[in-house]
Amino acid sequence: MVLAADLGGTNLRMAVIGENGETKYRSRSSTPTTRRRDDVVELLIDSARECIEAIKPHAAVTAFGIAAPAVLDHDAGKILIAPNLPELNDFPLAATIADALNIEVFLENDANAAAIGENWLGASNGFSSSICVTLGTGVGGGVIIDGKPLRGIDGTAGEIGHICVEPFGHPCGCGSVGCLEQYSSATAVVRMAGELASQFPESKIASPIDRSSLDVYNAAVLGDPLAIEVFRRFGFYLGVALGGLINVLNPEVIVVGGGVSDSWEVFIEPLRSEIQKRAFKRPADRVSIVKAKLGDDAGILGVAKLAFSSSNIGLVV
Repeated sequence: MVLAADLGGTNLRMAVIGENGETKYRSRSSTPTTRRRDDVVELLIDSARECIEAIKPHAAVTAFGIAAPAVLDHDAGKILIAPNLPELNDFPLAATIADALNIEVFLENDANAAAIGENWLGASNGFSSSICVTLGTGVGGGVIIDGKPLRGIDGTAGEIGHICVEPFGHPCGCGSVGCLEQYSSATAVVRMAGELASQFPESKIASPIDRSSLDVYNAAVLGDPLAIEVFRRFGFYLGVALGGLINVLNPEVIVVGGGVSDSWEVFIEPLRSEIQKRAFKRPADRVSIVKAKLGDDAGILGVAKLAFSSSNIGLVV
């Protein structure tokens, strides 16, 4: 068995995973609000020891995979830049955890981990070339080519959320403007609803209230014109980005996950329409656009697969 963890800015989720993807034990903790490096490392070690102890009578944990929201050096097991956990910047996390637990530790970007997980046991299983897009507070992405994750020479491949879809558009936290993340995320849904409110005074969400992306989605389902326009734009911009990726990468399947993917029915038609307009016909007709299947477990299962395959301790389907 292996340990697998999904380290986020809010929560640390960890599980013991068997070689067929079955979950043997789970733990969940809040990420330390201090964001201090020592506190985060201590939480990882303590949670790992809890999991190891829980399954000790039955089996041994032989490797540990960690998914982190960061740009990282995969081979070195080093976090380079972690926007939500900046004290981990330029830190050899894998080696530090490995020394404390005396097991092999493997580190992967969280979006890449989700792509690997979906490819192992989820929506892209059986396909050798796939793209996974995660729609949440931001937009993440992972790419699998010929069965292998595409990481790039600097570890930044798959940053789909930072494809420019509006050259003179809204500023992005990455320093650019008009990134997909500014138009097809939960944060973008709320912002665009506010920006467009004056054009739809009859809308029930037009008044300056504390809207959430869920409020906008619920209104769209009920036919609210403002909410429908927000999600039309959401799908339009996502279609622009994915159409370009289809032309460049010619994937077999695109998996759409993350919390905002639950609003699938109000953005999928604009998305499909834009892909048909912008991508070459044959690859556009061939590619399947599907919802993710694994939910929050995608990243955990992805790093579990990585731990199995990298340490040569189990058969990976």
